[in-house]
Amino acid sequence: MVITLDEAKLYLKIDSDEEDTLITSFILTAEEICEEILRFPLSEFEETPKLVKQAILYCVANMYEKREGSYYYMKNESGNISETIEIMKLILGNLRKESW
Repeated sequence: MVITLDEAKLYLKIDSDEEDTLITSFILTAEEICEEILRFPLSEFEETPKLVKQAILYCVANMYEKREGSYYYMKNESGNISETIEIMKLILGNLRKESW
């Protein structure tokens, strides 16, 4: 994993271990989304750019915050994962390859 569980929990401001499995799942999912956007595996980086790490943390935070789908913005605004991915594409656009 590019982002550790501890890094994600610090970003999310979570102290307990109760949701470690969930957060780990979000990290792995966010990394897969980044790879799809970039069109290459994150393992190709000798050192992962801070921009990529920030995109992963952004995605993890959004998935964590919207995990139950019961918040006001989920009922009255779109706020879905596709919006998160669109923002990630903007963040990662300069690193994206033309194709796989």
